Amino acid sequence: MDSMDLERERGITIAAKNASFNYKDIKVNIVDTPGHSDFGGEVERILNMVDGCLLLVDASEGPLPQTRFVLKKALEQNLKVIVVVNKIDRPDARINEVLDEVFNLFIDLDASEEQCYFKTVYTIAKNGLAALDPKNIDSAKDLTPLFDAIIDLVPPPKVTEGGPLQLLVSNISYSDYVGRMAIGRIQSGRIKVNDEVLVMHEKHNSKVKVKALFSFKASSQIQVPEMSAGDIAVVAGLEDVFIGDTITNVLDPKPLPRIKVDEPTVGMIFSVNDGPFAGKEGPNVTSRKLKERFEKEMLHNVALRMEDTGKTDSWKILGRGELQLSILLENMRREGYEVLVSKPQALYKTVDGQLHEPMENVVVDVEDGFTGVVTQKLGSRRGVMTQMMSKGSGRTRLEFKIPARGLFGYRSEFMTDTKGTGLINTEYAGYEPYKGDIPSRTTGAMISDRSGKATPYALYHLEERGRHFIDAGTMVYEGMVTGEHAKSNDIEINVTREKKLTNHRASGSEEAIRLTTVKPMSLEQAMDWISDRELIEVTPKSIRIRCRTLDPHARLKEMKIERARDED
Repeated sequence: MDSMDLERERGITIAAKNASFNYKDIKVNIVDTPGHSDFGGEVERILNMVDGCLLLVDASEGPLPQTRFVLKKALEQNLKVIVVVNKIDRPDARINEVLDEVFNLFIDLDASEEQCYFKTVYTIAKNGLAALDPKNIDSAKDLTPLFDAIIDLVPPPKVTEGGPLQLLVSNISYSDYVGRMAIGRIQSGRIKVNDEVLVMHEKHNSKVKVKALFSFKASSQIQVPEMSAGDIAVVAGLEDVFIGDTITNVLDPKPLPRIKVDEPTVGMIFSVNDGPFAGKEGPNVTSRKLKERFEKEMLHNVALRMEDTGKTDSWKILGRGELQLSILLENMRREGYEVLVSKPQALYKTVDGQLHEPMENVVVDVEDGFTGVVTQKLGSRRGVMTQMMSKGSGRTRLEFKIPARGLFGYRSEFMTDTKGTGLINTEYAGYEPYKGDIPSRTTGAMISDRSGKATPYALYHLEERGRHFIDAGTMVYEGMVTGEHAKSNDIEINVTREKKLTNHRASGSEEAIRLTTVKPMSLEQAMDWISDRELIEVTPKSIRIRCRTLDPHARLKEMKIERARDED
């Protein structure tokens, strides 16, 4: 059901999606949720729409941190859980051990005795096979045992057929034909096309007319004249509606409790691109367009917050994690936006006069040969190993508790260290006392001192000074960071310098210029590399690093002021 390009590219679910199927004359609604805790807002806002859940677990990997996150939310809502152990045909499948791990997970999450007696179905979903006993999977013909378990164990929705209309808006969608659409499950009563309903907002109410109604059939939407309690409805015509609002009767309004989500833990400053190349790669560069895009994102992403910075051209965007914010940036650049962003910052709290910071539980699954480098890297980022377990087949699972700021930019580094074979998952672990400084980069920046096109001659003779971020032919501007200086100080360089021509040439006297291959820096890598002195310029075609202050004389004044302040 992953339909977004980013979901397919990264292999993760980012946004919750609805679907349905009919079995034995019963309509079953399905909601596919993300597992990653960075997108936990997607999980929390749709839990009121379901009465049970399928906990999907890999027969080899077992429960991962996102398994714990989603299961915890489901148990808190007292949902009926059916455990589905998938991929049991894997050569490294360890079915009994995985079942024990799942049971232990239920215990760790304080599940009730009744919740711990969960039903288990074994599947090879790729082949459409399911069985109640893994030994019988070879004789399975289809997914009937799974469908039967859903019908038999998941209770019907707790609704009131004859009561007044109550629908809690859990999602917002948009159609070019009917405009804004509210999605939610009808808890009570009925709703028809052309009905006048009351939308109860957080601070005010508004009367609106229902233009159209849609129901889910498989993964598509079909138009219907009316819907009743228990249905997941898509209501069109409500332009002034938000997630958490209640759609109810005008004459007998009864609001439902608003959706509550966990608070953000990470923030970044987003601002208008004011560099020399602004507007050359993306059409959406003005403060008005950026603010409209952020406000649109806040409408359907309840886990994000937008705060005013006191400036008309910058905003502070708060989210669950670095991944969530990088996904927002990636979507924006694909939509033609240009924006400047600062280094991610953890959101601290003061508890009893002591500084606290957000923590993460990290679980990594790596080949045995990579355990040393992973342990060393996470240890240097203030991570503490809590568990180490050999999984057989040459792989090891490591668990750490680490400050959220220690993970900034680590995912791409992790994939490089494990040669693309490692798995890493994280889960929010609450706030704990500040763990101390995390060593930041010890190197400086190589900063272009002029605008122009980078030449092979200049880059070749600068390689001994540090690592380049750009290739020959790249257009640069004054104040743009073109590389990492091998020493701790920043230096200004000329990457546009060309070789002076002379009248004396001899065959073979020209230098053979062979530049070191430069791998383009990803957005996540740039977010980890920059300091408070730099910004990332994100455009549809480029990811550049630049100084916060482009003018070298102004930068020098700022450094003197900072130095004087530190001495005082």
